[in-house]
Amino acid sequence: MPRAHNFGAGPAVLPLEVVESCKKQLANLEGSGLGLMETSHRSGTFQSVIDEAISRLRSLLSIPPDYTVLLLQGGASLQFHMVPLNLLAEGEVADVIVTGKWSQNALTELNKIRGGSSIWDGEGGGFCMVPSASDYHPTEDSVYVHYTSNNTIYGTQFKQVPNSQGKPLVVDASSDICGVPLDVAAHDVIYAGAQKNLGPSGVTVCILSPWAIEKANSNLPSMLDYRTQKEKGSMFNTPNTYGIFVLREVLRWIDANGGVEGAHRRNRDKAALIYSEIDSSPFWAPHAEVGSRSIMNATFRLVDESLLEPFINEAEELGLKGLRGHRIVGGIRASMYNGLELGSVERLVGFMRDFEARHS
Repeated sequence: MPRAHNFGAGPAVLPLEVVESCKKQLANLEGSGLGLMETSHRSGTFQSVIDEAISRLRSLLSIPPDYTVLLLQGGASLQFHMVPLNLLAEGEVADVIVTGKWSQNALTELNKIRGGSSIWDGEGGGFCMVPSASDYHPTEDSVYVHYTSNNTIYGTQFKQVPNSQGKPLVVDASSDICGVPLDVAAHDVIYAGAQKNLGPSGVTVCILSPWAIEKANSNLPSMLDYRTQKEKGSMFNTPNTYGIFVLREVLRWIDANGGVEGAHRRNRDKAALIYSEIDSSPFWAPHAEVGSRSIMNATFRLVDESLLEPFINEAEELGLKGLRGHRIVGGIRASMYNGLELGSVERLVGFMRDFEARHS
């Protein structure tokens, strides 16, 4: 059976070359005689894997040499706790720009263990846009400002780094890291689940400035302590060795295909193709405002919502998978992460045109 066109929001499509590499190494990792999932994290074989993964990430994102790169577990959801636990002392607070479900969750978890407030909230407008710098102002006593760079559920994305007015900036970049340009030096904490653009679920990239390491709370449980994780080279306990190997392979693939600039160009082209089709007819209704549209996740509806189930069912039959919108908002969502080829978007657009012709 041929590979489907995977528009799922995550775990997301991987480049076929990466899948083939994983298959090849599964029984015998780099000639070690041990399988990919059998190799000790303390071995020289795996150490070379994690070292290369971090080195390639540093190169691709131009990470300053004094920044720390960690490969952790627990996804972005654990970082909703780890960030304030490490960066906020008792009584300290942080600001959150709330542009969707994941930044809502970040604020909720922040308030369970420290204190925080929303300095902009798009819920009243249906989370159809991200704010401009003039729409919000950090609170005077906040230690840092947190935002989510790309909102998978609603299909919105920051096009510029938010203005934190000199305060440290924290970003959840889970769904667009290495798919769009990222000014690492403008941030003090960047965290991202790997399962969109970088690999499988189970690996979380954390990039920390010297300030973040210095600020880290040393009285935390060791697993939650950034300093401990740095000292142990992301291996305080057994890491997700398989996930880190796949991460390395994806980073090799990105590097060989024009780096982040090349990925961004391809992602823009894919997004332009589908948004052009959505905007071409009143048959479709986009969710996000034009200036805030994500190039990672296009969210839209059929104006005649009774046609949603036929659309999803026919798409599935044609191998166009993962197009149903998130349960919170419904509709249609086409996720176009790095591993998705332009041909898949062309196939989707062709189906959309045919479906509209038959149901108009």
